[in-house]
Amino acid sequence: MVTATPLAAFDWLRHEFGTRHTEPLTGRVATLRQTHSATVWTVRQSGGCLGDGDALITGEPGLLLAIRTADCVPILLADPVRRVVAAVHAGWRGTVAGILTQTLGQMRAEYETKPTDVVAAIGPSIGPCCFEVGPEVPLPVLERKADLWEANREQLARAGVGQIWVAGRCTMCEPEQFYSFRRAKDTGRMVSAIGIR
Repeated sequence: MVTATPLAAFDWLRHEFGTRHTEPLTGRVATLRQTHSATVWTVRQSGGCLGDGDALITGEPGLLLAIRTADCVPILLADPVRRVVAAVHAGWRGTVAGILTQTLGQMRAEYETKPTDVVAAIGPSIGPCCFEVGPEVPLPVLERKADLWEANREQLARAGVGQIWVAGRCTMCEPEQFYSFRRAKDTGRMVSAIGIR
């Protein structure tokens, strides 16, 4: 697994960005049927698959929020002031739709989270080195290469998040560590998770 240094500093928090070797999660785990949307769910008590969407928020201890990726960007958020966490699945469609802006807005509405208090971690995903896109992808591009890390970092920064950690690891470049849908269409998924101990 891959951990983010700023999130690892919080002893009340559990988090991990999965690799192809990470053990399955145990305990109360909340998931979604990911649809490349900007739909955000607030989780109060239940685990299991809650429905269609691409981001989960909770302030409940003992509950893990989990997302699955195989090139899309896993993003974990923590508000250490109010002890609220979020797990976000951001493919290019979700990034363009403003999934992070929606998530931060719902954290504010539900828990009074201030974006300036949030610590964000952008996990391993396809990097700008390998993400070749067509004209259907309305992201900043250089010679048809899209940078989802930077697009999501900018979205967080515009919202007021000051502490943003980026793993900088490309799932397509590291076949021994990560699954990649673009490298092998029939592939597994990495699970990334965050929760309050």
